[in-house]
Amino acid sequence: MAKYIFVTGGVTSSLGKGIIAASLAKLLQARGLSVTIQKLDPYINVDPGTLNPYEHGECFVTEDGAETDLDLGHYERFLNTYTSQANNVTTGRIYQTVINKERNGDFLGKTVQVVPHITDEIKRRMLLLGKTGKFDIVITEIGGTVGDIESLPFIEAVRQLQWELPEESVMVIHLTLVPYLKAAKELKTKPTQHSVKMLSETGVHPDVLVCRTEEPLGNDIKRKIALFCNVKQEAVIEAMDASTIYEVPLLMLREKLDLICLKKLKITQYGEPNLDKWKVYLDKLKYPKSKVTIGLIGKYIELQDAYKSILESFIHAGSVNEVKVQIVNVHSEFITSENVSEKLDGLDGLLVAPGFGVRGIEGKIVAVQYARESGMPFFGICLGMQMAVIEFARNVLGMPKAHSTEMDAHTPDPVINMMEEQKKIKMMGGTMRLGAYPCEITEGSLAHAIYGETNISERHRHRYEFNSSYLDQFEANGMKATGVNPETGLVEIIELPGHPFFIGVQYHPELKSTVEKPAPLFVGFVGAAKEFNEKSHSIKAGALRDALI
Repeated sequence: MAKYIFVTGGVTSSLGKGIIAASLAKLLQARGLSVTIQKLDPYINVDPGTLNPYEHGECFVTEDGAETDLDLGHYERFLNTYTSQANNVTTGRIYQTVINKERNGDFLGKTVQVVPHITDEIKRRMLLLGKTGKFDIVITEIGGTVGDIESLPFIEAVRQLQWELPEESVMVIHLTLVPYLKAAKELKTKPTQHSVKMLSETGVHPDVLVCRTEEPLGNDIKRKIALFCNVKQEAVIEAMDASTIYEVPLLMLREKLDLICLKKLKITQYGEPNLDKWKVYLDKLKYPKSKVTIGLIGKYIELQDAYKSILESFIHAGSVNEVKVQIVNVHSEFITSENVSEKLDGLDGLLVAPGFGVRGIEGKIVAVQYARESGMPFFGICLGMQMAVIEFARNVLGMPKAHSTEMDAHTPDPVINMMEEQKKIKMMGGTMRLGAYPCEITEGSLAHAIYGETNISERHRHRYEFNSSYLDQFEANGMKATGVNPETGLVEIIELPGHPFFIGVQYHPELKSTVEKPAPLFVGFVGAAKEFNEKSHSIKAGALRDALI
């Protein structure tokens, strides 16, 4: 029978419940246990697919095509295992399921209420993964903060499971904040006390407190928190701010969070944690041999979480190349042909990010042109690839009004067009081309050199595609389609063979990048940026030497 760990949060949002959940899961996995994590989000959207990135960060897509919370990206990056539709549940999906059952007459005329009908459906979802027989432990992160109205049904479901399941089968970890007041020069435990009190008033009592802090807690503070929050002192865990999220598992190992959980759940069969690969990765990450600067051209750059998987993929690729990848955010809305060289000067590579809508499009096209003409390494993802196609059509093929029908429905040269199966769809949520699809790569291409194979599978999230009726013109003028879907013929990868590094992909390689398996395209791109950087420094050094002579 699977064991269940619930992770709740208090005091404030963004404390890092997802990172703590993923770190604990990593430690338990490293001890030989089979672990999965799920996220329960309290918002009424059925999934994050229709949310603006400014609202909730990026939308993470799973192998089976589920549009999910970005925390599932952390789960996959830490555990190196895929999540699925079952790993992310929202209030909207819960209510949708219950209302559909009511319409079908499943409740036999009873009044449908939050308790028991909504909480029963929440509990069913909470236990679903555990009943597959695949996992020893299921960790469930409850989104939001204790005290939020939206979270109450989820907290009530946890209370009921604590009562229904054997005592050794369920436990609660509460993440809270112990702020340091600089004026008083001391840590304050009162926010944690109030947070635990609020949680206890719902009938849920935490077994472990993980305390986010900027300063070490010390035994006196831990003893005080334990006394006033009614937990054992050893169950008060210090969670100091870390230089990187990938350091957190080692910090939690030092605090014995995994051992405390194993003891509470009465699990006795486990090994010593094998984190050798993780430590090697972390060592390369913390002590790079050089640095490269990558320009991230996007329109949601004000919120870092909007491109979370891309930023993490750069961290993974930087470790492989033993370089520190410094990201320079460049807002595409403010790039023009007059200022592009000024804005992009000094970069070692250019990534044009995915997105939707017309805002900032022309700036992305100008940035692509700069990279193509200057020989700077270029990488385009989804919309970024489409911008590379449009730029090439306009400036090489002589089609000045070439565009995507997403931005210009009446363009005379729709080099990017809506997919045929998308044209009849009216509903917005969950209707794009989603999830993993195969791609056949041309032998001898840059993509082939990067992947080392001709058949790959990558995840998608888009409605528009390369218009294959223009393919002959593009290939005749130097832009090659080196990756296609074997079933539909959809162009997945474009390249410029004469360019040092110029590649665009319709899919999202960042979604499959993990610590143990970094995305090959990011590794290759960062490697190309490293070469570009070294070459630039060599040229500058040569010019300086000549000037001195």
